[in-house]
Amino acid sequence: MRIIAFYSPKGGVGKTAAAVNIAYLASRDQVATLLWDLDPQGAAGFYLAGAQPVKGRKLSRLLEGKAPIARFVHDDVYPGLDVIPSHPSFRNFDIRLNQDEEGSHSLKKLLAPLSEETSLVVLDCPPTLSRLTEQVLELADRVYVPLVPTWLSLNSWKQLQAFVKSQKLPAKKLRPYFSLVDRRKKLHRELTESSDPGIERLLDVAIPYASVVEQMGEQGQPLEVLAPNTPAAESFRRLWQRIREDLW
Repeated sequence: MRIIAFYSPKGGVGKTAAAVNIAYLASRDQVATLLWDLDPQGAAGFYLAGAQPVKGRKLSRLLEGKAPIARFVHDDVYPGLDVIPSHPSFRNFDIRLNQDEEGSHSLKKLLAPLSEETSLVVLDCPPTLSRLTEQVLELADRVYVPLVPTWLSLNSWKQLQAFVKSQKLPAKKLRPYFSLVDRRKKLHRELTESSDPGIERLLDVAIPYASVVEQMGEQGQPLEVLAPNTPAAESFRRLWQRIREDLW
C-alpha cells in the first residue's frame, strides 16, 4: 500500500481539488484507492456528492478502539474509489494524537487493516502545522504541496521547509507543484516559466485557475467526470502520471 498526501500550510491553494481528482484518476487506472479527508472543513465531500459523513460515526470512537476504521469507509463512491469523509470531530484529531502516548492510534496503525484491499491511500490534510502534520510527513511516501505562484504562497513553502527541518522530518518526500495558475498575471507567468524558480523537486506540472474546478463542488463530481475535455482536467491527468511514475 502506497500513501500520498496533499498538504499546504496555506489554505485556498487547490489542495482538496487535487486530492479528489488524483484519487479518482488513480481508481480509473485500476488502482484500488482510498481517499481520507482529514480536514474538518470537509471540502472533499462537496466534490464527491456520495461521500457525506454518516451521523454518529465520530473520530473519537475510532481512536478509542471502539469502532474499526472500515465502519467509516464509504465503499465504491466510484468504482475502485473508497472514501473516508471528514467529520466535525476531526477538529480534535491533534488533541487525540497528543494524548496517545503509546502511539496505538497513529495514522499508520489506523490504516493498517485496509492494506490488503487498498493499493493507494490519498490523504487530504488540513492547513496546519501540528502533530497531525508530523504524522502525515512521517507516514506518507510522498507529500504533494500545491503552490500558487505568488510571494505569499512561496513564503508558506519556506515555512514548511523550516518546520520539516526543525522536526527532523524527511524533506525529500516533498513534491511541490504550481496550482491555481492564472497566466494573465505577470508574476504567475514569470514564476511558472522560470527555468530556475528556486524550488527543490518542483514538478513540471501547473494546474490552471479555472472556474470549472469550482463547479466540482456545485455538481459533486471530479473533473474527469464533469468536464474531461478542459485544460484543467488535462493538467490533473498529467499530475497523476507524474505521481504514478514517482510511486511505482
